[in-house]
Order: sequence, then structure tokens, then C-alpha cells
Amino acid sequence: MGNWGGMAVAHATVAELREFAAEAGCAVGHDEDLGGGWSAVHYPDQPDGAAAALARRTGAPVLTVAYLDSDVGFVEAATFAGGRWKALLNRRTAQDYEIPVDRFPVEAALAGALDWAAAAGLTADPDGIRAALTGSEAFAEDLTDRLLGALGVDPTALGGESA
Repeated sequence: MGNWGGMAVAHATVAELREFAAEAGCAVGHDEDLGGGWSAVHYPDQPDGAAAALARRTGAPVLTVAYLDSDVGFVEAATFAGGRWKALLNRRTAQDYEIPVDRFPVEAALAGALDWAAAAGLTADPDGIRAALTGSEAFAEDLTDRLLGALGVDPTALGGESA
């Protein structure tokens, strides 16, 4: 059975991110320290607008992903200053679900991702970001790992929620 939950990644301690996620309405399942001051929390359900709420609360850039049975990932990212972007992971699979992929333009997401990474003080890889946004994997979580790595966040600590 796939993952129907979500995750949030932010430059905050695990304890802070757990607290902030709970305040934003996310029932936190488990968490991970990603190193470099970055943490991730995983939860069974993600309310709309969680990235913006968490960015306001943490004072740092936040990236969230909501999963559709591990097949598709809906990315929402925000900065404390109000910058926002959205993306879709596993676009081909999303089309099988009849999700209108044109509502998630790759170029807009790429520009937003680069701005997000700069606001986070990270060195991003534009080609890697594009590859994650346009790539196809058996599990959307794998594309999340690729996206985080391309943004400059080390995703190797993520335990993953695949299958």
C-alpha cells in the first residue's frame, strides 16, 4: 500500500518542526534530522497551506509534499518573505489519474525552486531540479529525494515512505 500522507522539510530542529507542524494542523507521525540544521516530519494528512503556515512559524523556507498513494507528489514550498511555488512529481503518473498537469508549469516551479533555495542559503542544481520535476519513478518519494538533493538539502537521512 502506498503513502497517502505528507512531509515537511525546514531549516529547524526536529523538536521545533514537530511543534510547528502540529500548530499548522499536521498530525506528526515520525521525524528525521537531515543534518545541516534541516529536519523533516512525516504525517498522515496535510492541510492546505501547510507550507506557508510553517514558513511563517519557522521564519525559514519550508517545502511540503503531499502524496497520492506514493504515485504522485504535490509539492508546495514557501519562504518567510512570502515567496511560494508549487510543483507536481511524477507527471506521467499524474496524467493517469487525470490530474491537470498544466496547472503545475515546470518553468514556474523551477524559478520558484531556485528562489527558495537562495532564500534558504543553499546552492541549487537547476538541471537536477528540472530532472526531478519532469522525471518518472515508481514512487513519488524517490523524486522528492532527488528534488531535495538538487535544492541543496541532503535527503540521504530520509527513511522514505515508499510502498
